[in-house]
Amino acid sequence: MTQTMRWFGPNDPVRLRDIRQAGATEVVTALHEVPNGAVWTLEAIAARKSQVRAVGLDWTVVESLPVDEALKTRSGDWDRLIDHYCQSLRNLAACGVRVVTYNFMPLLDWTRTDLAWELPDGARALRFEAVAVAAYDLFILRRPGAADDYDVATQSAAEARYAAMDDDARATLERTIIAGLPGSEEGFTSPQFLRAIDTYAGIDASTLRDNHVAFLQAVCPVADELGMQLVVHPDDPPFPIFGLPRVVSTEADVANLFARVPSASNGLCLCTGSFGVRADNDLPGMVDRLGSRIGFLHLRSVQREPLGAFHEAEHLGGDAQMAAVIAAVHNLSVREGRSIPMRPDHGHQILDDLNRTTNPGYSLLGRMRGLAELRGLERGIAHATGLSA
Repeated sequence: MTQTMRWFGPNDPVRLRDIRQAGATEVVTALHEVPNGAVWTLEAIAARKSQVRAVGLDWTVVESLPVDEALKTRSGDWDRLIDHYCQSLRNLAACGVRVVTYNFMPLLDWTRTDLAWELPDGARALRFEAVAVAAYDLFILRRPGAADDYDVATQSAAEARYAAMDDDARATLERTIIAGLPGSEEGFTSPQFLRAIDTYAGIDASTLRDNHVAFLQAVCPVADELGMQLVVHPDDPPFPIFGLPRVVSTEADVANLFARVPSASNGLCLCTGSFGVRADNDLPGMVDRLGSRIGFLHLRSVQREPLGAFHEAEHLGGDAQMAAVIAAVHNLSVREGRSIPMRPDHGHQILDDLNRTTNPGYSLLGRMRGLAELRGLERGIAHATGLSA
């Protein structure tokens, strides 16, 4: 595997030199300052690549080139936005960037309810609690029709949870869910979020899948011509929230997408954390079966909890079966003769990072520990099998 770490650009508190010292050879990054739907210019991409290369790293994987909401709803100035997306792909390819990550989640990117959940050893982790989401949805956002999405037990638990929170706790929960986490494409206030939800009226899972296919049918011919791979990031969490459909949550979802758009450029970012929230996703089997479609790996593990909750576990712990996943990745790499870019995802906040300002999930030391563990696991598997990619 090609070892990378995510970097959020010049304002990231983690420096490029820190990432190089952690053992990565590349960063995955994006032009976060460019508004959604605008063209990434050749000059801006080249400048960012030069900045990365100046410290001995490389940049060949974008995370992410955002898909504007009008493309997801197939509304507004769709043709112009497609043209902009394709031009950004051409400019990225001209600068040697060959893998482009994107997602097709409506409105919200990855979602959590606690950004500093304390573990028994004093480290802090990200956590998602379904009851807390329901408390926000029912009693803070007050989304019309929200009660129809929750059973009686969840509604009762959410009401109790809301009643137990003071104003500060309610504001923190609201901000955590909708203000925008690192890498997210949008941030909202609750009134803005309600209005945005209305733009998805009448768009169910079937329609969103059709819109996703239409997007890929428009951009994949360009990506094919350029020799690029567009890798979709799975839904996080992998189920509908706030009445909005999510359509990249299971292996069946991905297989359907590949069947409908068989272009070589139509690929997958296999996130073991996102897919791993669902016990019905067989992660090692997905590596075996999806094979050459996998262009990028997010390696992290979650610990599933009762009532739809989960938290970020140690990279080699939790429910991800990471040893089996890495063994499958290693076999794939040997079979196809390629090194798949990977990054350790969502590290714990540990040690000195507990005293620093960090992007939630993207502290240096927790990810460095994860990278070291994953690197060691891969090398141990390669040694045991006697095979190298």
